[in-house]
Order: sequence, then C-alpha cells, then structure tokens
Amino acid sequence: QLRKVLAYSSIAHLGWMIVVIQFAPSLTALALTTYLAMTSATFLSLKTLKTTTMNSLALAWAKAPMLAALLPLTLLSLGGLPPLTGFLPKWMILQQLSTQGLPLTATIIALSALLSLYFYLRLSYAMALTISPNVPSASAPWRLPTPPIFLPPFNLHFPLPPPSPLNPAFTGHLRL
Repeated sequence: QLRKVLAYSSIAHLGWMIVVIQFAPSLTALALTTYLAMTSATFLSLKTLKTTTMNSLALAWAKAPMLAALLPLTLLSLGGLPPLTGFLPKWMILQQLSTQGLPLTATIIALSALLSLYFYLRLSYAMALTISPNVPSASAPWRLPTPPIFLPPFNLHFPLPPPSPLNPAFTGHLRL
C-alpha cells in the first residue's frame, strides 16, 4: 500500500524536524514547508492517477504520461536526492547538527534517509521502468483532465531563496 509507505515517510520527516527544532526553529519551518509541498504534490498525483498500490503504479504511464514522468522526481525529492528540492533542508539539518557537535546524531539520521530513499527508489522504479501487461496499445493522453497547479513541477522550481551571505534567514545555518 502506498499510504503505508507515505505514512512511514511522514514519521521519518517528523524525526528530522524534531531533531533540529531546538537548535534552529527557522530551519524546522523550512523543512516542514518543503515537506508539505512535496507531500501535497505526491498525494495529488496519486489521487489524479487513481492508484493506491505499487502494482497499479505500472499503469500510470498509460493514464497520464506527463504525470507519470514527473511523479518519480517528486518521490526522489522526498527521499532527499541531491539535485532536487528535498535535499536542501536535509543538508542544512545535517550541517546544523554537525555545528552543534552532534556528529553521531547526524550520521544516524543520514543513514535513516538512505533507508527512506530506498523505498522511494522502489516506487519510482515501479512507476517508470515497469509496464503492466494490460497496457492499451493506443496513444496515451499527454494532457491532464485538470490543470496541475501544485503537482510535481513545483518540486523543481520551488521558490527557495538561495543560501547566501546576502540572505539573513540562512546566514546562521550555513558554513562555507
């Protein structure tokens, strides 16, 4: 069940936020905002595709190819893969924990992120690289029935201000 995987994911993301809230509440707010945006995009995508199990993900390409191409990026962003949006809050939390003298905690939480990334990779693989034997041979519709307002493209263009010395919100969290 996809809901179970996403429920365990929310518990893991909550752990990231609880670990850092005492040191940097603004960083917790950034992580929460980013997580809510990515989770909303994931749930809206799965609702649009009408899929609830990993086996039904293989049919997603036939239903909505554009959404099926973008949903794995959203899932990998939830896992914190480096070039995607979900990586920035996790990197900043690891950096904050290291700055506070908690390298063991940072290591444990980073290893837990690898476990989450494994499950997201499985979902992405099931969606992008497997084809159901019942896929119709007709051409797939590239347009969605409803416009995707908060769907996965949001993850690639999330309006986060870049961490820099000119941005006072992130000055205390980054060490270059």
